[in-house]
Amino acid sequence: MTSVTQGKPGFFSFPHPFNENAARAVSGGVVLMAASAIVFDQPWITILLTYGYIARIATGPRLSPLAILVNKVVLPKLGIPNKPVAGPPKRFAATVGGAFSLTAAVLSLGFGLHGAAYAVLGGLIFAAGLESIFGYCLGCKIFSILMKIGIIPESVCEDCANFEERAKRMAQRGLRPDGTQLAD
Repeated sequence: MTSVTQGKPGFFSFPHPFNENAARAVSGGVVLMAASAIVFDQPWITILLTYGYIARIATGPRLSPLAILVNKVVLPKLGIPNKPVAGPPKRFAATVGGAFSLTAAVLSLGFGLHGAAYAVLGGLIFAAGLESIFGYCLGCKIFSILMKIGIIPESVCEDCANFEERAKRMAQRGLRPDGTQLAD
């Protein structure tokens, strides 16, 4: 398995490279939604969070209302550029976030354990807040550690060790890191 996308990716695929600025903005939305669930005692919001994560894990930004809003409205309106980073660590981080949101949904809606669910959402707020505010992707760091100790094989993301090298290789071929043609 290689991390370099050949041709047009399938519908159920995750972008590689991935837009770091979109990830940060989506994380900000997650923080707002999770905090709203806690502050206004609205555990049903955990369903929206869970759906959003599942959609982003399965298809990247294609089916996630929050990701669509960020990519089609927020980033263009604010003039925030695309900042390509390796996709597999971001997908791993989204999977961890999805596990947190699903756990919170099951605890609150399945068992009525709102306090426990809100504690789990607190962890999600912490991690998503780090990403949104400081650009520190906790899930990406865990992904990196798991690659270093051999739990995640290097073949999953050959570009992860040094994403800047990907940019140089792609530039030599007349391409941006996202695979589109460089402007003349």
